[in-house]
Amino acid sequence: MNTAMPKSLGVVDGVVIAASSTAATTSIAIGTGVLAATVGHQVPILLILAFLPMLGIAGAYARLNRSEPNCGTGYTWVGSTLGPWLGFLAGWIPIAGTVIFLAYTTAICGSLLIQTADKLGLHGLDPNSTAQCTLVGLVILVAVTWTAIRGVSHAANFQKYLLIFEYAVLIVFCGWGMIVGDQPFSFSWLNPFAFDSVTSLAQGLVLAVFFYWGWDAAFSVTEETRDPEDAARGGYIALFTMLGLFVLGSIAFQRVLPVGELAENGAQGLSYYAAKLVGEPWASLPLLALMFSAIASVQSGVIPTARLTLAMSRDRTLGPAWARLNPRGAPAAGTVAIAVIAGFVALLEFAIPTLNQAILAAVNTIGLLVAIYYGLTAVASAVRFRGLLRTNPAEGLRAVVVPLLSGTTLLALGVYLAGYYATLSDGFAISVDNGWFNLAAPALIVLLGLAAAAVAKWRRRSPYFVTAVAATAEETV
Repeated sequence: MNTAMPKSLGVVDGVVIAASSTAATTSIAIGTGVLAATVGHQVPILLILAFLPMLGIAGAYARLNRSEPNCGTGYTWVGSTLGPWLGFLAGWIPIAGTVIFLAYTTAICGSLLIQTADKLGLHGLDPNSTAQCTLVGLVILVAVTWTAIRGVSHAANFQKYLLIFEYAVLIVFCGWGMIVGDQPFSFSWLNPFAFDSVTSLAQGLVLAVFFYWGWDAAFSVTEETRDPEDAARGGYIALFTMLGLFVLGSIAFQRVLPVGELAENGAQGLSYYAAKLVGEPWASLPLLALMFSAIASVQSGVIPTARLTLAMSRDRTLGPAWARLNPRGAPAAGTVAIAVIAGFVALLEFAIPTLNQAILAAVNTIGLLVAIYYGLTAVASAVRFRGLLRTNPAEGLRAVVVPLLSGTTLLALGVYLAGYYATLSDGFAISVDNGWFNLAAPALIVLLGLAAAAVAKWRRRSPYFVTAVAATAEETV
């Protein structure tokens, strides 16, 4: 079976894939209101605080990738350092998180198309109906999946032009909002001690982690990158770009919109913001940029996940179909399978009537999941390279201490929120205000991951579970 992928990517391609996966425009447009509902005016400082552990975890990824370039990323590194069960979860969790992300982003794409049609005079569909938006969005999911299986270089080139347009529109509109907004700016927005409670800070941080999630997509294509260091460069550039855009966007939104209006408009937040600034047709440009961002993020969500399942299939922790490459060198079967599963999950979202509620439920779930697998990968870096603390303290600080602090911070946030959700409600109900509902999806995903790991170990007899843990404690490569 051919599992060798062509090395056709450079640092710019890595930046494009990571930036598209992070989807700054989508995060700002629909996530700023979610954060505002949680922490009020403290959204800008919250995004800065969430960046700090992300930077430490990016350092862990860069060091681990230099030592062991593998498109399996955390699955491979955690498995060879902390053990196969945790390693399997470090692979399973991002797959599940991406499926949920693709499911709700598919609905967002549908909502944006409906909003665009409405502006063109084609009325009749509700842009906040989960069912209607999902059915329309599934058409886009099919289209971007077809583009992805043509090869990652084609996908990166397509995403490059989408990014240029959406970033240009985003920067212009946010910059204009900063200048003409009638809500007075306050330095208290940047005060890390002005949060109402520890709980709101913790919940806000996990949601903000979701904002940054996706920069690691640059590492998922490391086996298709000409120089493994380019994967790290791409991830870092994308991460710092996201910081600038997120802080700019959050301040601009708060300069133009009162917090109450910001929290109420949800998926239509960017359109509402643009309408406050200018009239038509210019107010439709951010909507178009958001649609491009959502489409690019759907495609870039499929790409790294198919590479991760490829790595797991090579170890026989998943079935052989996931490792099949088409003549272009792309894992086409895995890409299609991910899209089909995401489409099925999107249909399950019909149980949540409004798109705003579906988005909030998905963001809560993904935030907790991301905290777990980023945390595990950072701890793996600290364990693998701990010998550097004796032989090269300066490098040990970057490869051990900073990742350990960053990883344990995210894991502690996840544990704290899990405990909070478990005591928030007396019983289970399908509602984003129900603690057990918010906890159910992450818990179910972890349990299913353990069950899938058991199948891989005892039924597939995967060598991943019988190979001794690599002796990397003293590694200084």
